Amino acid sequence: MPAPRPAPKVALNDGTQMPVIGLGTYQGNPLGKRLDSHVGQVQQAVMDALDIGYRHIDGALLYQNEEEVGAAVRAKIAQGVVKREDVFVCTKLWNNSHHPDAVERTCRKSLSNLGLDYIDLYLMHWPTAFKDGDDLTPKGPDGKVLFSSVDILDTWRAMEQLVRQGLVRSIGVSNFNAAQLRRLMDNCDIKPVVNQIECHPYLSQKPLLELCQQLGVRVVAYSPFGSPESDWSLGKVDRLLDDRTIAEVGKKHDKTPGQVILRYLVQRGAVPIPKSVTKSRIQENFNIFDFELSAQDMSILEALNKDRRMCPFLEGLGHPEYPF
Repeated sequence: MPAPRPAPKVALNDGTQMPVIGLGTYQGNPLGKRLDSHVGQVQQAVMDALDIGYRHIDGALLYQNEEEVGAAVRAKIAQGVVKREDVFVCTKLWNNSHHPDAVERTCRKSLSNLGLDYIDLYLMHWPTAFKDGDDLTPKGPDGKVLFSSVDILDTWRAMEQLVRQGLVRSIGVSNFNAAQLRRLMDNCDIKPVVNQIECHPYLSQKPLLELCQQLGVRVVAYSPFGSPESDWSLGKVDRLLDDRTIAEVGKKHDKTPGQVILRYLVQRGAVPIPKSVTKSRIQENFNIFDFELSAQDMSILEALNKDRRMCPFLEGLGHPEYPF
């Protein structure tokens, strides 16, 4: 059986190469909790993905499964499926570690969890700083999340030190709006290489995508299928994968709605990170490099935009840096 062909790559503004599709590893657990049913699932999903040809794995300290991600990567290195330098591993600094004194310590915790010598991409998960400490979602007696006044720029400067120390290869941000991204770009020594944001046909993010392209910041698109787990927060909403228009475009190319969505994002210059723990779906999501959407297809999909956000991050509401 021939070795799978890895995904194509795009160059980031610091010269590193990022595969144009990644495997998301967020499992929809409540913040700060872990479900026993997910133990081992993520490790198997990452191993399956590496066997299929994925070389970009997206994780976060918050997801509480970095150990599984690292175990999967190390297992496939040991089997000779990949070399360490072949795999692009991303993880993220959580909101309770924005204080500059906490950044290196938290990064080293992720490195220990992963069992790796360096992280390829380290992101500031949100621009909203929570109270510093071990509690992922620190709350006061009134049940509201406790915030911190640590400035984004101070957190970023501590992240720049991680690059200088060789703990991480590249740094970036997640869920930053246009004003936050501009401010960071105007005040940094090391530019963010990516801004990871929710992006899909119902939330096209056209202005922010165009700004990122102007600034040389690559967009990584999370929840490309709309994250049905979050629908409860907004009431019942349409499912992207059930959209008839997307399905019609797919029929023209003999592709599923999911494959159409991922191809649409790639052709817009974004890097989608669909999540799945089902091997057949992981494989399906990867099979997007043997067709191309026409300009008409792209226009049809662009017209589906409703500015509908599926991941509103209600925990950050009220913070001065709440991005939405």
